[in-house]
Amino acid sequence: MAASPGPAGVGGAGAVYGSGSSGFALDSGLEIKTRSVEQTLLPLVSQITTLINHKDNTKKSDKTLQAIQRVGQAVNLAVGRFVKVGEAIANENWDLKEEINIACIEAKQAGETIAALTDITNLNHLESDGQITIFTDKTGVIKAARLLLSSVTKVLLLADRVVIKQIITSRNKVLATMERLEKVNSFQEFVQIFSQFGNEMVEFAHLSGDRQNDLKDEKKKAKMAAARAVLEKCTMMLLTASKTCLRHPNCESAHKNKEGVFDRMKVALDKVIEIVTDCKPNGETDISSISIFTGIKEFKMNIEALRENLYFQSKENLSVTLEVILERMEDFTDSAYTSHEHRERILELSTQARMELQQLISVWIQAQSKKTKSIAEELELSILKISHSLNELKKELHSTATQLAADLLKYHADHVVLKALKLTGVEGNLEALAEYACKLSEQKEQLVETCRLLRHISGTEPLEITCIHAEETFQVTGQQIISAAETLTLHPSSKIAKENLDVFCEAWESQISDMSTLLREINDVFEGRRGEKYGYLSLPKPMKNNANLKSLKPDKPDSEEQAKIAKLGLKLGLLTSDADCEIEKWEDQENEIVQYGRNMSSMAYSLYLFTRGEGPLKTSQDLIHQLEVFAAEGLKLTSSVQAFSKQLKDDDKLMLLLEINKLIPLCHQLQTVTKTSLQNKVFLKVDKCITKTRSMMALLVQLLSLCYKLLKKMENNGWVSVTNKDTMDSKT
Repeated sequence: MAASPGPAGVGGAGAVYGSGSSGFALDSGLEIKTRSVEQTLLPLVSQITTLINHKDNTKKSDKTLQAIQRVGQAVNLAVGRFVKVGEAIANENWDLKEEINIACIEAKQAGETIAALTDITNLNHLESDGQITIFTDKTGVIKAARLLLSSVTKVLLLADRVVIKQIITSRNKVLATMERLEKVNSFQEFVQIFSQFGNEMVEFAHLSGDRQNDLKDEKKKAKMAAARAVLEKCTMMLLTASKTCLRHPNCESAHKNKEGVFDRMKVALDKVIEIVTDCKPNGETDISSISIFTGIKEFKMNIEALRENLYFQSKENLSVTLEVILERMEDFTDSAYTSHEHRERILELSTQARMELQQLISVWIQAQSKKTKSIAEELELSILKISHSLNELKKELHSTATQLAADLLKYHADHVVLKALKLTGVEGNLEALAEYACKLSEQKEQLVETCRLLRHISGTEPLEITCIHAEETFQVTGQQIISAAETLTLHPSSKIAKENLDVFCEAWESQISDMSTLLREINDVFEGRRGEKYGYLSLPKPMKNNANLKSLKPDKPDSEEQAKIAKLGLKLGLLTSDADCEIEKWEDQENEIVQYGRNMSSMAYSLYLFTRGEGPLKTSQDLIHQLEVFAAEGLKLTSSVQAFSKQLKDDDKLMLLLEINKLIPLCHQLQTVTKTSLQNKVFLKVDKCITKTRSMMALLVQLLSLCYKLLKKMENNGWVSVTNKDTMDSKT
């Protein structure tokens, strides 16, 4: 069931990280239409109930009678639309067809009954012809309304099973294609399979994104967002890691790097299915311990319950619960990164909490035997004291974790180690690689430890999930950066190995940025500022620094706009991968067509990063400038392709010119859009621009492929002269 997203949080949520053809074989909007009709029906049925019960013993006015009839007719019409959608779903899902059709028939009968009973056109002839209406058979309307609600619920539950089945089917298709990608040995075969994989991932992203948006449980929504964030980032990693393996098939570190990506994607895919089906494989249970803050919250509720009931629980249970909480404090006190002052203060407050509990238990025992006012006041005082101690302990833990995280983020903001790894890789310096790999491992351990501490003080379950996601991401990505750097060091002249290392470094930098956002949200929760929810990692971040624009003032995006741009962004990212694959085929990498195509692909990738709040483009002005350059580069490409077409025979030339004539108008349209002022409509303008860019990239992929095929055809047929070939090379 699709709805607007909540946090993307592992943003959110959330919205989707991409969208393409829907999983529904019959109509991408059937499920949404079902929910839409349901949302129309329920208020109408509620209105009927209100109208039935309104001034039961008084005469109904003409206005009331007309209102009753209108509502009855509206219900019947809405039921009709609902039934059509339900029948369409049934026709595409034979295993559920009978159940859905029965529920649809019941709904239709209920709708017709309500319409008949609320028809007051012959009200004046009631006594003469004995016609049954809402006033003579009120119970009939009530029964029909109940039947309607029951049948609608049945259809929705069955449609939900259809959606779950579609997501599982989509996941299985992705897994099957991934298995083929793992075994591929030729670059040509990889390009073909990866193109199919990209389409399947977009479909899966659409389906899982709609499901995420519809989840009511914030914890599940955060888990879904985290899993989908992994899939989004790993899609690009899979491309470069696989290409590196194909280029360097005997390199052990390259294979290790690639296997890490595949393994993480498989785990993320399984996690999505686990959330969708609400069951764990092999009956596993969630064994992750609760955080310290959650434990303290539950403990305080238990001791405060003593005000109402002195026999609510045992003293032993309270003591054990506190000891479990204090035992988890060891994550702070045993951490090498906790300062001596913080450690001492935490231990001091822990001891104080134990003493306060013993005092509370002592008074509690007295209160059970002596029900005097003084004992009741002493009990209240003991409860307040231990609550105060626990609050002080929470403050100290929060200060320890957030101060450590802030210092760490500030210290690693310039990414010195990543830059050094890239440099040592290009230089082929194995000794320096070992040194900086060790430094990155140390940094990774610091970040992992910090995420673990942040989880304890996060304050909400969705933020706990986000902390766990960040911890896992640093753990895995750190190892993958080292293996990618090792591959580049062994092959320092390899462009694809360098590109692969860049992709993993960008993922690391992105997670550092996400951690900064997470830290701000944790502070907001702790201080009671529950403003904007933390954007799930799979959602684009809001545009930044727009205040300096006169024609583009910030327009706060709603979740639907965020989701739309996120979908367009991923499609754009996948198209850049397709373009890069086409460019890799060309033997002459200095060819003008290749150079312009590479430039356009690079700029489009920056636009993709912009939709996620990442990359070199920081403001809307940066985006507009990039789009202007992108459009100009597209026109240069068309000029080069036109020059190339002069070397072709008439049929081939015509075919190529037809493609060029599609691209030229798009370039001009994009230039026009970038110069058009849309006051207070930043996202509308961004949406239009990215849509145009995506269309241009789709044509670029087709042009690169077509030009390559025609070039090979010319060379194989040998009908182009040496002079013409030289001329073509110099011009194109």
